[in-house]
Amino acid sequence: MKLFGKTPNFRFMQPRVRVVNAAISVVLVVVSIVSFVLYGFNLGLDFKGGIQLELAYSKPVEISQVRQVVAELGFTEAVIQSMGSTRLVSIRLPVPAEDTDAHITNQVVEALKQKTDPGLEVRQQDFVGAKMGAELRDDGGTALLIVLGAIFVYVFLRFEWRSSLAALIATLHDVIITAGCFSLFHWPFDLTVLAALLAVIGYSLNDTVVVYDRIRENFRKMRGGTPVDIVNSSMNQTLSRTIITSFVTLLAIVAMFVWGGEVLRPFSIALMIGIGVGTYSSIYVASSVALWLGLERIHLLPVVKEGSKAMDDSP
Repeated sequence: MKLFGKTPNFRFMQPRVRVVNAAISVVLVVVSIVSFVLYGFNLGLDFKGGIQLELAYSKPVEISQVRQVVAELGFTEAVIQSMGSTRLVSIRLPVPAEDTDAHITNQVVEALKQKTDPGLEVRQQDFVGAKMGAELRDDGGTALLIVLGAIFVYVFLRFEWRSSLAALIATLHDVIITAGCFSLFHWPFDLTVLAALLAVIGYSLNDTVVVYDRIRENFRKMRGGTPVDIVNSSMNQTLSRTIITSFVTLLAIVAMFVWGGEVLRPFSIALMIGIGVGTYSSIYVASSVALWLGLERIHLLPVVKEGSKAMDDSP
C-alpha cells in the first residue's frame, strides 16, 4: 500500500534503529514489571469487593461536595464519579470486614440526604463480595494466559515457531506496558480494563499477522533480497494500512474517552495506550525479534519435494 501516493522507504530494520528501539522496549517493560512488584494495581470493586451505588439527585450537585460528605464518614478510598449528568452520581465503597453492605448503604445515603439533597434517590445498588472479586481476578488472569497460548499455537500453525515466538513476545510487550501504565499511575483497574487488554491482544495480533503475510509473500517474490531487506520492504508496504487503521480506531476511542463518561474512561485509556504500543510493536518488535531468532526465506516457504516445481519459480 502507498502512503501519500508512493511507497515509503523507511529503514525500520536498520541495525542501529533496531538496537535503539529494543532498548526502549526493554526499559518500558522493566519499569512496568518493577511497578507491578512495588505498587501493584489500584483494583476496582470488581476484583476486591465492595458496594457500588448509583444515585439520582433532584437538582445538580457538585462531585466535590459528595466526596467531602463520604470522606467525613471515614470512606477515604471511595471512588465517586459523575455519570454523564450533574444529577447522576456513582459511588464505589469498600466494605469493612466488621460491617454489612446494607448498614453502609443506609449510612451513606442518609448522610448525603441531610447534607446535599433530601430528594436523593438510590437508582441501583450492587454488592461484590471479596471472595467473588478474588475469583474474578484469578479468572481474568487465566483468560489472559489462555489467549496468549492460543496466539502462539495459531501463529505457529500459520507460519513457524520463530514467527510464533516473536508474535507472542510482541503481544506480551503490549500487555505488560499497557498494564504497567495503570500500575505506575495508580489508575483504577477493573473488569473493563481487563476487557481492554484482551482487545489490545487481538488488535496487536491482527496487525502482526498482516505484516507476516506480506513478509512471506515478499520472500517468494524478492529472491535476491536479504531477510532484512525483505522485512524492511514489507514494513513499508503495510505502513499506510497500519497508520490508517490505528488512526481511525483511535478516533472512535477518543470519542469514547471524551463523551463516554467516567465509567468508560479507564477502558478507553487502556485501549488508547494499547493501540499506540501495539502499532509500535507491530513495526519494531515482532519483525525485529523474528530476525534476531534467525528468520530466513526457507522458514516461511513450503518444503518442495524432490521432482516438484518450487512455487516461487513458477511464471
